[in-house]
Amino acid sequence: MSHKHGLAADALGLSHSVVMGIAGTAPAFSAAAATATLIGVVGVLSPASLLYCGLIIFGVTLAFRQLNRVDPNAGASYSWVSKAFGPVLGFLAGWSVIVSSAIFMVSGTLPAATATLDLFAPRLTNDPGTVLLVAAGWLIVVSAMVVKGIKLAGHTQIVLTAVEVLILVIVIATAIVKFGDHPAHHFSLQWFSPGAFTPELFASGALTAIFLFWGWDVALNLNEETRNGAETSGLGAVLAMIVILLLFVTFAVAALLVLTDAEIERAGTTVVQAVADQLFPRPWSYIAVIAVMVSTIGTLDTSIVSFTRTMFAKSRDNVLHSRYARLHPEWRTPWVATGVLLAVGLAFLFLSSFLPSVKGIMRDSVNAIGFQAAFYYGLASFACAWNCRDAARKNVKTLVTLVLWPIASALFLGFIAIYSIPTFDTVTNLVGIGGVVIGIVPMFLNKRRVAASKSRGRR
Repeated sequence: MSHKHGLAADALGLSHSVVMGIAGTAPAFSAAAATATLIGVVGVLSPASLLYCGLIIFGVTLAFRQLNRVDPNAGASYSWVSKAFGPVLGFLAGWSVIVSSAIFMVSGTLPAATATLDLFAPRLTNDPGTVLLVAAGWLIVVSAMVVKGIKLAGHTQIVLTAVEVLILVIVIATAIVKFGDHPAHHFSLQWFSPGAFTPELFASGALTAIFLFWGWDVALNLNEETRNGAETSGLGAVLAMIVILLLFVTFAVAALLVLTDAEIERAGTTVVQAVADQLFPRPWSYIAVIAVMVSTIGTLDTSIVSFTRTMFAKSRDNVLHSRYARLHPEWRTPWVATGVLLAVGLAFLFLSSFLPSVKGIMRDSVNAIGFQAAFYYGLASFACAWNCRDAARKNVKTLVTLVLWPIASALFLGFIAIYSIPTFDTVTNLVGIGGVVIGIVPMFLNKRRVAASKSRGRR
């Protein structure tokens, strides 16, 4: 609820919701981080993998929109799952949002730092100490901007996302025009054929595809700060998903047209730059670096918002310590929760310096975040189906869009998460699964604190 003691009500509109949803997935950053990995797994079927996984995630988006209509709560999936299935699953759903956002403080800031150095000091891009310092600098700057007020963050996001999407559209369109006649991979409608997949092949690429789409739900975490948030935030998320789906599928096509398999493998997390280098002479190809940099900075903003609003809502409900619900008296933002994330992010950055390579960090974080997203997206989708079960008996549209589609999405996400566990290395399992399970500790400790407080009150 937004009132004089709550978050800044009516600070955002529909355009902000759409932009926040797009920025939450960070199209340029996500394409750079995961496209080469996806193509390495499923090859020319990458566009199909993204299309069909996107349609599955769209079922989650419809579920989130419906749940938001009934309960526009900044805690989003935490609040909805709690009301449908009880406080334990609700707490763990919200905890997954918190943990995945914290993990992203590493996988997001390192590419932002590398892109910054690429533009201004290329000789230092391979210096781990400098990369970590610049990454920490970006984390501090973006955290300060989020604390300063959601309206400032929203206006900044519009500029950053407009630049990012424009550059991606230019790259995609130029690739199709320039390489349409002599592509590295000859285009075929088989690229979109569901029948070309084996179940194992589709599952192998699905977790990476889920990571690519992760983050649009930040629009729902901002419902208490959005005008008519019960409707606007959900509509913004749906529109954002449509834009994101088109961008990811068309970029995968562009990458296949422009680059050979060997070039894609060599490019790795710089695949957006590799495509741009084939299309434009330098320094013009550096627009790709700019796109990835602003994309990463933008999604750091949205990750901080998801973390802090979920923590704020949990604290407001007294399932975490009330200190995390403290708002800045002027800016109406959860400044204590933001400070916690900043400290955690800086600590994670320091710990990441002991891992062998940035590539390994990115791979582990992509898999861990994909697992956690599958967990809380799935729970929220089941919550929507459960809430709409009675209405679905009277309305076919409700049955399809708010029960069957979300259930199918949730079952698929659950299958992919379980299927992927044996393929993870030890670090990914510890971070991905352990990050969710460890939420039981703060939940239990807070219950003891609340019980002790009530006991003292009765004396």
